[in-house]
Amino acid sequence: MDTTPQDLSHLFEQLGLDSSEKGIESFIGNHSIPKNVHLFQADFWNDAQKSFLKEALEEDAQWSELIDHLDALLR
Repeated sequence: MDTTPQDLSHLFEQLGLDSSEKGIESFIGNHSIPKNVHLFQADFWNDAQKSFLKEALEEDAQWSELIDHLDALLR
């Protein structure tokens, strides 16, 4: 069982991104997703990040709530 805390900084760590508060704010400020594009289809993700996001959402995994939150922040 994964006991990783469920917050944006840990989601960013899972995605291999800067997980500092400033890094998260910068990422969200510099990226956006059009309404007709799924989060995991955004062109700024690499293949591994796309797979992680897609699989977590499809499986309704422990990260899915945070991924939905990130999705909302990027719109």
